[in-house]
Amino acid sequence: MANVREILDEAAAWQSVLARDRAADGRFVTGVLSTGIYCRPSCAARHPKRENVRFFADSAAARATGLRPCLRCRPDEIAADQAGISRAIDLIERAETIPSLDEMARAAGYSAHHFHRLFRRATGVTPAAYARTMRARRMERALAEEPDVTSAVYAAGYQAPARFYADAAARLGMTPSAWRDGGRGAVIRWAIARTELGPLLVAATERGVCRVAFDETPDDLARRFPKARIEKGGEALVALADTVLAMIVRPSRGPEVAIDVRGTAFQEAVWAELARIPPGETLSYAALAARAGRPGAARAAGTACGANPVALLVPCHRVTKGDGAPGGYAYGKERKAWLLARERAGRP
Repeated sequence: MANVREILDEAAAWQSVLARDRAADGRFVTGVLSTGIYCRPSCAARHPKRENVRFFADSAAARATGLRPCLRCRPDEIAADQAGISRAIDLIERAETIPSLDEMARAAGYSAHHFHRLFRRATGVTPAAYARTMRARRMERALAEEPDVTSAVYAAGYQAPARFYADAAARLGMTPSAWRDGGRGAVIRWAIARTELGPLLVAATERGVCRVAFDETPDDLARRFPKARIEKGGEALVALADTVLAMIVRPSRGPEVAIDVRGTAFQEAVWAELARIPPGETLSYAALAARAGRPGAARAAGTACGANPVALLVPCHRVTKGDGAPGGYAYGKERKAWLLARERAGRP
């Protein structure tokens, strides 16, 4: 069994221990050489000295070095938790309809309340959100592969078209037929705001903002959504662009702006955590990954930041490398530095 040093940044693991981060439980165990025990990262016992700590991929690796499990946090129970979560996920993926919370909890072997808490800790999302994402992926795949929408309804596991169309509208922001046909029939309106950082494109569907990007043009928007109808927005879209622009001029948590973007379950978890970072503050990619439910997945968190389609509204410029270096930014490191400086200058 490989030592966790080979697969996890030790600095990030130690930060999870200091934070008693429950999301890290099951990702690794903490061996304490001075006491001869190993613990969950979230163990409530007093923190050991860093020089006495070693990190292991799992309990078996820790036991192989002669360590014994902590009687307070009971790290070996994590394996049972993970097995239960796996059974619930298998049920979700096989079910034709989304299972109820009670059904998922029974499959996992826990009470509904305890299962809900374990599932969110393990995956970064609620059981219902995970199930909706799986259903949406099945829907999107069926729309791409089946010869017509009717066939896709049943291939995606729906028993009737009405629920399929309702879910498609909520998930895709357009009708199932439009999704299959590259967005044909969907209307996306745009405006370009002039900012201190250059031109900022803001585009929206009827459901909300779907694109915010520096240096992009309506032609870029058309290439991104090749079969949607791309139109210049009127006063309402200009007002929306001004609202987004205000987040540069007067950085704050700002007004709530409806967005119409979708990603994988992990991407959406990352984007949700990004939105929680206060203006002027930063978070490392490793810490962001841990908050999104996947400690050790710093690179994947960076990729999710790069896939963010709505700059400023989802503030991916607030993420840095573990050593404090700025890291990448889709619109240039200079803009990233400028945005952070502006936010910090405006903090009370």
